[in-house]
Amino acid sequence: MTQYLVAIQHPDNYDPSLEGEAMERDIAVLNEEMDAAGVRIFAGGLSPASSAKSLRAQPDGKVLITDGPYLETKEYVGGFWLLEAVDMDEALAWGRKAAVACRVPVEVRAFLRVRPHGGASGRDVRQRFRDSVRGGLEGADEGK
Repeated sequence: MTQYLVAIQHPDNYDPSLEGEAMERDIAVLNEEMDAAGVRIFAGGLSPASSAKSLRAQPDGKVLITDGPYLETKEYVGGFWLLEAVDMDEALAWGRKAAVACRVPVEVRAFLRVRPHGGASGRDVRQRFRDSVRGGLEGADEGK
C-alpha cells in the first residue's frame, strides 16, 4: 500500500486558541476512526510557522540557519496525518473527513517510493547518520 500525507493548511494569522471543544472532539473521533480502519501511521500538530528554523546549504559547504519558515507564504502546514491507503481515492476520502473535522483546507499527497541505498537496513543508515553528525559537531567545536 502507498503512504499519503494529509496536511492541514492554516492561514499565516491562524490563532489556535480559537479551536473549540467541538473541533477537538471531531479530530479525536477522526483519529479513532482512522485507527480502527488501520490506516493511521502517525498524526501530529505543528507549532506556528513563526517558530520554525530554516536550514540552507551554502556554496562553502556550511549550513546557514535562519529564523522563520523556509517559504514566505500566506498559508503553512499546521499539522498532518501520515496514512497508509490502498489508493488516492481512499486517501482523498480520509482527506475529506479531515477537512470537515479541522475546518480548514487539507492537502493530500502520496509519498514517493524510494528504495533503500545499497540494501542497508534503516538501523545501519541511522547509525551512520548519527556518527556523521557527531563527527561534524566535534569538528565545529574545534573550530571555535
